[in-house]
Amino acid sequence: MKVILKETISSLGIIGTETTVANGYARNYLLPQGKAVPATPQQRKILEQEKAKFELQIAKEKEFAQEMATRLAAVTVTIASKVHEAEKLYGSVTVREIIAALEKQNVEVEKRMVLMTEPIKTVGTFKVPIRVYQGVKPEITVEVVPEED
Repeated sequence: MKVILKETISSLGIIGTETTVANGYARNYLLPQGKAVPATPQQRKILEQEKAKFELQIAKEKEFAQEMATRLAAVTVTIASKVHEAEKLYGSVTVREIIAALEKQNVEVEKRMVLMTEPIKTVGTFKVPIRVYQGVKPEITVEVVPEED
């Protein structure tokens, strides 16, 4: 089913774009939530009339994303974890621990924004990308240190 997005959805596209989605996804989620409208000729005309409004909102979202990216690029998170010989961790540092450490520094991010391919299992300094907006992925520095007894 073709729909026109009324808000930016990271997996589908930015506000005002026309995209094809599964019928059930459109009927059960996007349309009832008001996140999209069916792509009919009438809705396309309305979209053309509101295009300037959408472009202004996109510009604001990008500006906010750039500001957040510059703030995140300067963030360094230190996580203490139990270590055994050879600088390996007993467990691992996961997305949840990174989010908790960021919250302690008053930085709000969602779990889906942290782009970590696999958990951190050794002591050291790592760069972890954070998806703020489409194409905007600053990297935070995560330092894993041995926990002191």
